[in-house]
Amino acid sequence: MKLRFSRMAPCLICIFASTMIHAQSTYPNRTIQTIMPLQAGSGVDILMRPIAQKMGENLGQAITIENIPGGAGLIGTAKVAQSPADGYVLGAFNDSILTMLPNLYKKVDYDPVQSFSPISEVAAITFVLVANPAFPGNTAADLVRIAKEKPGKIDYASGGNGSPQHIGMEIFRQYTGAPIVHIPYRGAAAAVTDVMAGQVPVMISALSVVLPHIRAGKLKVLGVASKTRSPLLPNSPTISESVKGYEFSTWGALMAPKGTPSVVIDKLNESLAIALKDPKLREQLISQGFEFVPLGPDHLKEMISQGLVKMKKAIKDGGIQPD
Repeated sequence: MKLRFSRMAPCLICIFASTMIHAQSTYPNRTIQTIMPLQAGSGVDILMRPIAQKMGENLGQAITIENIPGGAGLIGTAKVAQSPADGYVLGAFNDSILTMLPNLYKKVDYDPVQSFSPISEVAAITFVLVANPAFPGNTAADLVRIAKEKPGKIDYASGGNGSPQHIGMEIFRQYTGAPIVHIPYRGAAAAVTDVMAGQVPVMISALSVVLPHIRAGKLKVLGVASKTRSPLLPNSPTISESVKGYEFSTWGALMAPKGTPSVVIDKLNESLAIALKDPKLREQLISQGFEFVPLGPDHLKEMISQGLVKMKKAIKDGGIQPD
């Protein structure tokens, strides 16, 4: 029996390898599920939905988006990490998932570096400092001045402890010394609603989320957090024009479970690159405040590595704790 098995083993290995190669060469042959560990309507959700649709058209198979926002994003992210590494379950993440939460929670059921195979960063997400129209200041410097005149009296809203909105404003607080007070909400949408209603005066948000409200006059811009002015808000200053040196943005990325074959990663990356060259899609995304960035797994690995170091310092210095 042992002799017979030893003779059969190479054949079995060849059959298995041949089956795997065939499966990869015909990929994809069924629907691809993309898990979004964030709420519908979040910046990365707005970014990824039209891209997933275009990628699906390129690949000849539908790419669905499933929102699993529980546990600040930890639940959906862990599900991606634990999924089969065959290219049929992907993760649509932002840098909060990959660089903020691992520094915020003592126990996370995934490792941002070891649990995933990077596909590509997709786009940078422009952030903007906004206020209720009744807020007396008109610039980021005004916010700093007013907060220092009324220490502990100026609140800011966020989508929750450790959310991108919280981190962005905590970095602003550390940078300027403005004694502003954090008011966490369960999701960015609720935070935006209360800033419009005047319950909380200010917040920082993805431009894609608040742009319609800015255009409707329900929010006013105190500053764009990017290095340069946004073409969508040409008359709005950057934050750094009045608070020199401050910048903040986030990014969206596609990831696969660790061990996903390189041929599958390459095919997904190629499909993404083709999608982002589509003129209509580019126009749509640019009009919502997204900025295109270099593509590919190596670039994304570097972004995660740099982000983990930067966010560790911001979270530690700010004494940020999870909900």
